[in-house]
Amino acid sequence: MKHIIKIYLAFILLVPTITSAQEQKAVKEGDEDYEKLAYIEARASYLKAANEGFQSKDLLKKLGDSYYFNADYTNAAKWYGQLFESSDNLESEYIYRYALSLKSDQKYDASDRIMEAFYESKGEDYRANLFINERNYLEEIELQSGRFELINVDFNSKLSDFAPSFYQGSIIYSSNRNNRGLVKRYHDWNEQPFLDLYRLNAGSEEEKTTSVKFSSKINSIYHESTAIFTKDGKTMYFTRNNYTNEDYKQDAEGTNRLKLYKAIRNDDVNTTWQVEELPFNSDEYSVAHPALSPDEKTLYFASDMPGTNGQSDLYKVSIEGDVYGTIINLGDKINTEGRETFPFVSKDNKLYFASDGHVGLGGLDVFVSEIQADTFGDVFNLGKPINGTEDDFTFIINSTTGIGYFASNRDGGVGDDDIYSFKSIKPLITKCEQSINGVVLNTVTDQPIANATVFLLDEDNVVIDEKTSRADGSFNFALDCGQIYSIRSTKDTFTTAEKVFNTPNRTGVIERTLFMKQQDTLPAPLGTDIAPLLGINIIYFDLDKSFIRKDAEVELRKVIDFMNVYSKVNIDVRSHTDSRNTSQYNIDLSDRRAKATVDYLVNVGGISRSRLTSEGYGETQLRNRCSDGVKCSESEHQLNRRSEFIIVK
Repeated sequence: MKHIIKIYLAFILLVPTITSAQEQKAVKEGDEDYEKLAYIEARASYLKAANEGFQSKDLLKKLGDSYYFNADYTNAAKWYGQLFESSDNLESEYIYRYALSLKSDQKYDASDRIMEAFYESKGEDYRANLFINERNYLEEIELQSGRFELINVDFNSKLSDFAPSFYQGSIIYSSNRNNRGLVKRYHDWNEQPFLDLYRLNAGSEEEKTTSVKFSSKINSIYHESTAIFTKDGKTMYFTRNNYTNEDYKQDAEGTNRLKLYKAIRNDDVNTTWQVEELPFNSDEYSVAHPALSPDEKTLYFASDMPGTNGQSDLYKVSIEGDVYGTIINLGDKINTEGRETFPFVSKDNKLYFASDGHVGLGGLDVFVSEIQADTFGDVFNLGKPINGTEDDFTFIINSTTGIGYFASNRDGGVGDDDIYSFKSIKPLITKCEQSINGVVLNTVTDQPIANATVFLLDEDNVVIDEKTSRADGSFNFALDCGQIYSIRSTKDTFTTAEKVFNTPNRTGVIERTLFMKQQDTLPAPLGTDIAPLLGINIIYFDLDKSFIRKDAEVELRKVIDFMNVYSKVNIDVRSHTDSRNTSQYNIDLSDRRAKATVDYLVNVGGISRSRLTSEGYGETQLRNRCSDGVKCSESEHQLNRRSEFIIVK
């Protein structure tokens, strides 16, 4: 993205220049150019000093920045790496830039290690928390990938072409392909010409790849970029340097900022535009890159105005005729301590934007969030092929046709930045979605078990879905994010299998295997308590109570599954109490508990009452020393308040 930072201008947080009389002349010359954002010239001076053996923390920072701010991440990583290795207390922002540069160079493991250092140095940073909470970001991006098909375009130049927008059946975009007249003017940032707006498809069908300058009323001698148009084509908003009515202004430090402008079209013979500056601009910060909501009542833009979280944030403001409302920051869900910029809002109310603060593949990536009234949904990376290791940005899409455009400085292009077209081939993931792909296997043979009944249960052990395993033993369920579930499989002549799991708060697929053991005969003779066989925990009751506790329901489900598998087995439910209270009271209490257990197996589990008997034994079969008059702890008494499940037929 060699042109992009130049139209941020002061969106970048500059590092103060520290000089001393001992520094070489080359360093001083480099510092002078650096302060003017002339990074190419500054780099040449710094490299000369470095090659002569001079090195300092400040020099390494600025050398890295000179490459980073012109999107040469491979060389940026080289100098940031030297800075990282030679500095014990490096500022967290440089640790982040080093990690991002490594990622853009596809050194993901190394980038992750540096991001861990970034988290340790600045754990409260939103970018650090995103990284820690999205450690499998490559898996999530891969899941999103493949949803667009790239289409070649023929109108890119050898310099920079980017920021496409839809306008009356054609495309308006920004380019510095042509010098302006006989006087060649270059921007200090990267020593390239200034940007103008161009229109594609302005001629006949035979000239469909011809581009012409958009309007002399819009294009000036400085940068113009990122235009957006109302549906009737009569109003446009665009970005320009702080240059109004041929008056070039700078901030207090001598930097020319970016401003937003509005233009109204006059439909005369020459189709001229009346341009005016928007009232919330400032000479002291940049306001740039407009986008309109589908109803054209809200204007979105990027800025580094006071209150911005990072290097640039996304904002919105309401439009009522010529009146603009209160400017609102889009909030922490969208904005990070990095760069959020180049917003676009589609007809189906999705916000697309570029960011290097959210977890991505390197440089700027394109992200999407659903606009929900006054809030925003989760932010999702668009994945490949839209995003890659370099800078990807200025994404637009016609949500009706699925056709759109974006810009990138990836390898293989014609110039520094190129415009790419694409077609949507399947819907994007724009909300957290989880699913489970499972398989039921025979414990002994590892062969799939077909036609097993697989239940999906929630955290309260309530069945919420049911599937039958396929011929290959597979099954799947759709799940919610951030929930506790269990899966259970049953089949005649097989033991029941069950697994509990949590779904993370990110889109993905969980894989689980249920192993079931085949049994040709009953697993135990008459008179056996099945609880140890099924791994059933003791069915506990609260003191002086006979209702079924939540933890008991989990265990009773295992009894239900057992009786469903062994449909000819009859069970006697035997309930016991501790020694507290009178013997007769305890007999009555245990009888109520046994009956409550049977009622649960019948009413909830669907077991025939004819297969169940019950009896209360009170305190007549204590499991420990805690008889009448013996002082015992609550946990010791609880061991006696239990139920048993005895095979009687």
